[in-house]
Amino acid sequence: MDTRTDTQFSVFLVNKPGVLAQVTGALGDAKLNILAMTLVDSQEHGVLRVVTDDPATTRQVLTQLNLPMTETEVLCLDLSNRPGALGDIATVLGEHHVNINYAYCTSGAPGGRTTGIFKVADPKKAIHVLKESTAKHKEQNLRRTGRK
Repeated sequence: MDTRTDTQFSVFLVNKPGVLAQVTGALGDAKLNILAMTLVDSQEHGVLRVVTDDPATTRQVLTQLNLPMTETEVLCLDLSNRPGALGDIATVLGEHHVNINYAYCTSGAPGGRTTGIFKVADPKKAIHVLKESTAKHKEQNLRRTGRK
């Protein structure tokens, strides 16, 4: 499982037609690939949370659009696209007392991979426990099959 931290941009958008198109169009024009995103709305504004393949360029593009934004360190996980994959991650983090403030995932192709974005209280601890859990799981699977 690929586990890393990345920069998430939270962009505050006026809730009216064309604003999301302006932002995503500018990211596309800059040849930025959106790895994951979510948009939550309220009566007055929407909050676009987005992770791209190039945070420095994303920062430049969003600054040029003159939109209010914040940056947050988030955990990015490469998950298998299968029932229970998200639950497995939440269980491991919960068992190690790592709080998940919020999460969202991309949708993957059947049998493919998906990206999970997690805002956690302690990203370094989360990476450590997830890598430890993955290594332990692989070791258990090897023992079951008789391989080493």
